[in-house]
Amino acid sequence: MPAGVPMSSYLKMFAASLLAMLAGAEAVHRYYRPDLTIPDIPPKPGELRTELLGLKERQHIEHEPQISQQ
Repeated sequence: MPAGVPMSSYLKMFAASLLAMLAGAEAVHRYYRPDLTIPDIPPKPGELRTELLGLKERQHIEHEPQISQQ
């Protein structure tokens, strides 16, 4: 009985916590989509660039001139 809690409740909370942590890690991993390829020649310091998926599209859409239809 850890912390005065029945073992069955403790195991349920432990399993729920573990599943929530794994689901959150998977969601973040899918959102950021890391590049797991290994380049033949490593980049020089300052050359490595990382970008969020869809960030350029959003910025492109936000900066397009708005044409009003009157």
